[in-house]
Parts: sequence; structure tokens; C-alpha cells
Amino acid sequence: MATDKTDKTDKINKIDKIITLTINGTRQRVRLCAARAGLPPLLVVQGGPALPLLHEVAKFQRLLKLEQDFLVAYWEQRGCGNVPAHDAESATIAQQIADLRSVIQWLHGETGQRVLLLGISIGGSYSLLAAEQEPDRVRAIIAVSADSRTADSDAAADAFLREEARRTADSGTRRRVNALEPPPYVASGPFQRRARLLADLRTIERKQTFNGLLREFLAALFRTYGVVGMVKALRNMNIVLRKLLPGIAALDLLAHPPRVTVPVHYMFGEDDALTPESVVKALPAAIAAPGSTVVRLPNAGHMLHFDHPDVVRSIAIATLGRS
Repeated sequence: MATDKTDKTDKINKIDKIITLTINGTRQRVRLCAARAGLPPLLVVQGGPALPLLHEVAKFQRLLKLEQDFLVAYWEQRGCGNVPAHDAESATIAQQIADLRSVIQWLHGETGQRVLLLGISIGGSYSLLAAEQEPDRVRAIIAVSADSRTADSDAAADAFLREEARRTADSGTRRRVNALEPPPYVASGPFQRRARLLADLRTIERKQTFNGLLREFLAALFRTYGVVGMVKALRNMNIVLRKLLPGIAALDLLAHPPRVTVPVHYMFGEDDALTPESVVKALPAAIAAPGSTVVRLPNAGHMLHFDHPDVVRSIAIATLGRS
């Protein structure tokens, strides 16, 4: 199932290697990093949707420093990164969740320990749905800005943007908002145009506009995959997004909540236009997992793990004492 390629060990991590897994007919990569052997496993489940992850390892390590206390598994999901286009074409929500279960099973088997899931955005939703089926292999879930009912999130973001257009003095923002198609978004064009607006209004990462995030993203892709690999990764993003958006538009965890029997630590940003207060209250209540917590952080957007990495890290460490 797995092949092992060990990276050059750096000054911080005693363990730093890339594993290639054969999962449900595709090859998927996991980068394992830890300061020392024997640490409990933490699996990062990326959001996006359709974003690769390996290019963000350096940013995670710089800000969250999870490798000091965990064996961190950075999993590149089906169709993401430098992989063949046909892998991207096979992406569906159900398939991503099935793949996640396979990775959880593999990591649990490799370490002999239950896995802490750090699920981001739609990755938080995947984590909740996968953990329902893997209660004996999952320690807990940290759900960062988890998507729950897309119709509610879309409506909240649309209302936020229309209000910004009404009160802003920036004619460019007003023009872009007025030209934006209303939700739901089942095609990549309007979805990406909305994402750019939300980023420019500092609701994705508080410190970054869209152009700043884009420059950072492209530079990291180039460093990680090279020119050819970067082109493939960008192509695959568009394919996976096209494949996943119809399912995401219909996502409703509140109507059919997963029955999660491990603690879930929900984290939301107060400046995240995609997460209305109704969702902050409704999702934890609907799932009703034991020992769960809810934190809503000020000065934090949708990617709050980068806005407040210290808080995410402290919650991750606290889960070790609750097991």
C-alpha cells in the first residue's frame, strides 16, 4: 500500500519523509514530520475545496509548530497536487471521505495510536463524516471553520458582500460585488470570484488580500512541485473544484448530522463571512459529540489556523490530556 521516500532531515524534525499510498485506485502522498519518534499522530485534512497541501507544510511548521508534540501527517487528497488528471476526475465528496477513512486506518496502523484530525473548512466536514465510521481510530477532531449547511453559508456571505457594496466608497469593490452571480455556486467561475472578494475584504486570512495570498500560493507551489508540477497542480485544482462543487452546494450536515462519538473542538473566526452565528450554534448542537468545545475567535477569518495558530496549537495539545 505504501512506498517510503525519506527527505533530507532538517535541524528541527527528526522525522521528515514522504509516503506514497495506493488508496482506492489512486496514488496519494502523505508527508510525515515530527521532532522525535513515538509522538501521537495528527492528520491535517485540507480544505479549499481542491487545494493541495504539501506546498503549505512550511507555513504550518512556521506558525503552528505542531511537530514538537505530534507526528504530523500532511495528506495530499485525491486529485490534488502533481498527479495525473484522471485522479482529479475521480474526485467526489463520497470518495474523498472514503479516502480519508483509508488514511486514518493506515496512520492508526502505522503508529498504534488513535489519530487527532485537524480538519479545515470542507476538510472539517470530511473529518466529521469519516470519524463517524472510525470511532476506534480517531482521538478527537479540531474542526476549523467546518462547512455544515452550504445554503446558509452562501446566504450569509452574499448578504455580507451586498452590505459591503452598499456602504463602501471603493467603486471597484462595489462593481465587482454587483457583478457577482447569486448563489448557489456549482461552477468554478463565480465561486472563485466570490473567494477573491472575500479575501480582499480580509475574511479569509486577516493579514492578507487575495493578491498577497495568490503570490504566496504560487511561490510555494513552485518551490514544492517545480514548473511542470505547478502547472499540473493548478490544472487539477480546476478539475477537482468542478467535480466537487455540486456536492458541496447540496451539503447539509444539520439535516443529517453525523453521529460522532469522539470530542469535537469547533473553531470559528468572528470575521469569517462564510460562518454565520446560526451555524456556530447549530452545528455542535446537531452533532452533540461528547466532550466537545466551541471557540469563536476575534480578528480571525476562515483560515483562522493561520490567524491564531497559537490557539489551534493549544487546543491540539489539550486533547492529549483528555484521552
